[in-house]
Amino acid sequence: MKDKAQKNIKMHSVQFNFIMNAILTVSSFIFPLITFPYISRTLLVDGIGKVNFATSVISYFTMFASLGIPTYGIRACARVRDDREKLTKTAQELIIINLITSAITYAVFFILLFTVDRFYQDKTLLTVTSVSIILNTLGVTWLYSALEQYSYITVRNIACKLVSVILMFIFVHNTSDYVIYGVIAVLASGGSNLLNFINLKKYISLRPVGHYDFKQHLQPIFIFFATSIAISIYTNLDTVMLGFMTNDTQVGLYSASVKVKTVLLAVVSSLGNVLLPRLSVYIHDNDYSKFREALSRVLNFLLLITIPLTLFFTLYVKDSIILLSGEAFLDASLSMRLLMPTVFFCALSGMTGNQMLVPLGREKAVMLSVSIGAVFDFVLNFFVIPKMGAAGAALSTLLTEFLVLVVQTFFLKDHLGKVIRGVKALPILLSAAVSTGAGIVIQHYMGVSNSFLRLVIGAVSFFGIYFVLLLILKEKFLTESLTLALEKLKSLLSSRKQQPKD
Repeated sequence: MKDKAQKNIKMHSVQFNFIMNAILTVSSFIFPLITFPYISRTLLVDGIGKVNFATSVISYFTMFASLGIPTYGIRACARVRDDREKLTKTAQELIIINLITSAITYAVFFILLFTVDRFYQDKTLLTVTSVSIILNTLGVTWLYSALEQYSYITVRNIACKLVSVILMFIFVHNTSDYVIYGVIAVLASGGSNLLNFINLKKYISLRPVGHYDFKQHLQPIFIFFATSIAISIYTNLDTVMLGFMTNDTQVGLYSASVKVKTVLLAVVSSLGNVLLPRLSVYIHDNDYSKFREALSRVLNFLLLITIPLTLFFTLYVKDSIILLSGEAFLDASLSMRLLMPTVFFCALSGMTGNQMLVPLGREKAVMLSVSIGAVFDFVLNFFVIPKMGAAGAALSTLLTEFLVLVVQTFFLKDHLGKVIRGVKALPILLSAAVSTGAGIVIQHYMGVSNSFLRLVIGAVSFFGIYFVLLLILKEKFLTESLTLALEKLKSLLSSRKQQPKD
């Protein structure tokens, strides 16, 4: 029987959680766009460089302090979230492990701070930004994700970002204010974690329960940690190798070509992130039919969204680059065209990895797949980067992401077939093909030179044709979602009408 206290935890629908997580993801890109023009003109290149260097260094220390807890914690806590006592014990075990690793990380950090000259030069700024390590530990965001409290996570995160923007305009006025900006940056990224810790007693007991079993968590935590390191290696490897093997121009071109892919993938991945706790519960309850049914809907959604996004931005590569980076970066067009299919491959590998292999307890398979990808990417870069530059790095990334997906698919042959059978892809493929053909014709005869207008007109026509065709073909996922949205709207309007007037 469920613990009474746990019954009071409000669980929203997957659609609501996805919207909340998508808003949170988009905000992480919007706020830097709002603040960067002011900060870059105030702190200038040197000040911005100091802060970015400090935050980059601390991000690595944070990764080591966290180990694999951010991902493992979601799965472990989701499986016991209906039992307050078990949830409290599991959460406390992970928090204690995280506190120990944070203490070790801080010890190493302060040793390096006073022994490495480059660190010692910015010791004040690095010390200030290192506060994010303990804030990340106290924030236990993984627990809130396991309990599917995405509305709370989103609201408090955006609130802290808004406060930080206001503080930035109040206190940052000169090039010498870079340390103050470092403090505000910590508040923006981790200040809300203090609220998380204060709010923690609502979900678990803070009184030590004793009889802890730390050993059961260590192996999966280190597997997730190794996986995150492997992913970090092969996602950042291309830029590093370009820098060593070519020149700054090729690095700049590659960075410009990655921008659109990063934003699109972050938004699409929001659904996968919110589904992990619920899928983990299905596996814990041995409810494989619901597990596969949910995954069929995930796959349907990913096909519905990623296929047209990939095709549209492949068509409008030059306009996208001009809008985001300027005409000086037009040579990045080939790199971006090669990278766009990775939105599709990464979205699918996110499903096969985080939404299938992880809930099934096969995290070793995920680690193996990304490790193979890291080695493959490293070797391939040696051959293609000297000949193709940024385009070679993009080609290497494309083939690597495809390889990772293939390896993960191999480990899921016992489940994937049943998941795929629950998806009707024909309406999506037909609609995408027709809208792409129409998009090519419209792009050719548009007669508009402004890149922003071309993108707007292209997007309205491309996605307008796409979604109209989906409705005509009665694509199941879209029609069900629209029906649900209309029913909720009618319910909301009727409830307002029934409210007594003053």
